[in-house]
Amino acid sequence: MALEKVKALSNIDPAEKAFSLWNEFKAFAFKGNVIDMAVGVVIGTTFGGIVKSLVDHIIMPLVGIAMPANAGYTELKLDVLGAKVPVGLFLGNVVNFLIVALVLFIFIVKFLGWLTRSKKEEADAPPPPTKDQELLTEIRDLLKAQKA
Repeated sequence: MALEKVKALSNIDPAEKAFSLWNEFKAFAFKGNVIDMAVGVVIGTTFGGIVKSLVDHIIMPLVGIAMPANAGYTELKLDVLGAKVPVGLFLGNVVNFLIVALVLFIFIVKFLGWLTRSKKEEADAPPPPTKDQELLTEIRDLLKAQKA
């Protein structure tokens, strides 16, 4: 049995096997969904950098001005049993997360949800009856009228 498998494998042309592997890879890598996902990851990463910059360089310095700390929010620390806990940096990350979550919520739930609802409403509407269906409906109504 093992000898038969070895003979079967020796009959496979290496060029054909490589070409088959390439075709499978192309079918996977160049599907629309994979490319869309890759573009989404790149845009999402870039957007994350923009939001981080917004939080670190604009929002949190304004929060630091309003807070009674001399050096701003980055130097805001709690002293717990002699250890310094950098609460200000944590607050910056929380604000960063909240902004990203808000934008994702607005885009996915409100924007894409709106698109999904309108497509669903269109799909739920029955198509107009065909001529055959209209004729059958008329025949049915005439038969009901004759019985009565």
